[in-house]
Amino acid sequence: MSLLHQISATDKHWAPLALRLPMGIIFIAHGAQKLFGAFGGYGLEGTGQFMESIGLTPGILMAGAAGSAEFFGGLLLIVGLLTRPAAALLTFTMVVAILSVHIGNGLFMANDGYEFGLALLAGSVSLLLSGAGRLSLDQALQHRLQANHTTPVGKPEARLSH
Repeated sequence: MSLLHQISATDKHWAPLALRLPMGIIFIAHGAQKLFGAFGGYGLEGTGQFMESIGLTPGILMAGAAGSAEFFGGLLLIVGLLTRPAAALLTFTMVVAILSVHIGNGLFMANDGYEFGLALLAGSVSLLLSGAGRLSLDQALQHRLQANHTTPVGKPEARLSH
C-alpha cells in the first residue's frame, strides 16, 4: 500500500463531513487573522510581536507557521484533501496554543482559557483518526488509487481501455 493511499484512507461515514466543514471555516478565519489581519486580526507583524512576547521566537516566523497551518489546514479540511496530515498539523498547532497561551488562564473562554482550543484539538484528533469521510477529495483519491490497482480477472485489456 502506497504512502498516498495510507494518507488518503477514509471510510464512507458522514460524521467527518459534519466536523470538517465548521472546523475548516473556524481554522481559515483564525489563520486569516494571523496572516492577513482579516476579521479584526493583527496580521503577521502584530501576531509575531505577540508570539515574541510569550517566548515563541522568532515571532514573525511562528506567526506565519501558525497562521499557515490554520488557514491552509482549514482549506484542506473543507475540501477533504490530505485530511489526516492537515489534522495532524492542526493538532500540533492547538497543543502549542493551549500550552503556550491559554493553559494558565484556566478552562473558560471568558478568562482566555483553553476551552475553545480544547474543542478544536478534540475535533482535529477526531479527523486525524477517522479521515475525511464522505464528500471528500480523499475519498475520491482513494477510489481512484484502488481502481488503478485492480484489474478484472481474465480481462487485462479492460485496464488499457481507461
